[in-house]
Amino acid sequence: MQIIRTIVWVLILVALLIFTITNWTPVSVKIWEGLILETKIPALVIIAFLAGLIPMWLLHRGAKWRLERRIGTLENAMRAATATPAALPAETAGDTEQPTGEARPAATGATPTPPATEAS
Repeated sequence: MQIIRTIVWVLILVALLIFTITNWTPVSVKIWEGLILETKIPALVIIAFLAGLIPMWLLHRGAKWRLERRIGTLENAMRAATATPAALPAETAGDTEQPTGEARPAATGATPTPPATEAS
């Protein structure tokens, strides 16, 4: 992919060079009333190209930076979420009592029976 990008930029530069050689004539550009800029045609073309390229390139880089930060945040959250359940069974492996004082069901799938209450 890098070679294709390089070839495209080289072709653009060659086309600009040929354009510059064949159109090296001065032109007058009226900016405001009483303010006239005399320049060569290739300078106008290069300035117009950069005026269109630079803002879009900056917008692209900003969006790419923002998305990379977002992906990094999501990856870190995923790592934290997957690391927590692995540590949880190790902490509770020796416990047989639940915080309410009821016995935990056995690994065979039995359900606990509610504690007996005295009827008055």
